[in-house]
Amino acid sequence: MRFCIDLHNHSCLSPCGSDVMLPSILAMEASDKGIDILALTDHNCARNLGPFAEACEIIGITGVFGIEVNTVEEIHVLALFETLSQALEFGKWVESILPKIKNSPRLFGKQYVCDVAGNYIEEVDIFLYGQANVSFDNLIELIIGQGGLAIPAHIDRPSNSVTANLGFLPRLPYSAVESIIVPPIVETYDYTVIQGSDAHYMEHIGRRRCYIEAQTGNFAGLKEAFLKNDISFMN
Repeated sequence: MRFCIDLHNHSCLSPCGSDVMLPSILAMEASDKGIDILALTDHNCARNLGPFAEACEIIGITGVFGIEVNTVEEIHVLALFETLSQALEFGKWVESILPKIKNSPRLFGKQYVCDVAGNYIEEVDIFLYGQANVSFDNLIELIIGQGGLAIPAHIDRPSNSVTANLGFLPRLPYSAVESIIVPPIVETYDYTVIQGSDAHYMEHIGRRRCYIEAQTGNFAGLKEAFLKNDISFMN
């Protein structure tokens, strides 16, 4: 079966995300745009994954629970997990290794935690766009070791990407690599390549997506498709 996936999106928790990017709005808009498997991947934090999980269940799409981690090398990596509890635990660990820098909403944007109805219930104090105290290679190993999917983000971007900051893509056990442009303009070797919206604003939702061929439209289906490189990019 064929499923539409988008595994890179932000909510109002990310300082660079719009305050109206509620987890429930993300799920509704993505569903309206034909996305079957959707991930929320806020910067260095998992606190909006609870309402995201509720929204996906209500709407009837598959939610994938993620975090976009910024490593010590300032490389962004998508860490995706099958269960909410896995992602929440991983998110607590990532927050614990962030620099203890107070966020400045005026300079960087607000960092809202909300409920499934869209009510703001908390504003995170620590700056979530900082560099977590973990190296790129160690992070990949940790994600894979916990049964997650490890995907270097936007590898063809001139900032906060593995190719920009290291100059090349090291041979590590990635689940896939994410490219903005397809076919990629950087070397991806034989790794599975995917696209994601990296949505920070409403108009970004669904702007980039891809399709998998899998027996099931869930996390196991993602793993199956990535292993077989059963990915396509056209409707």
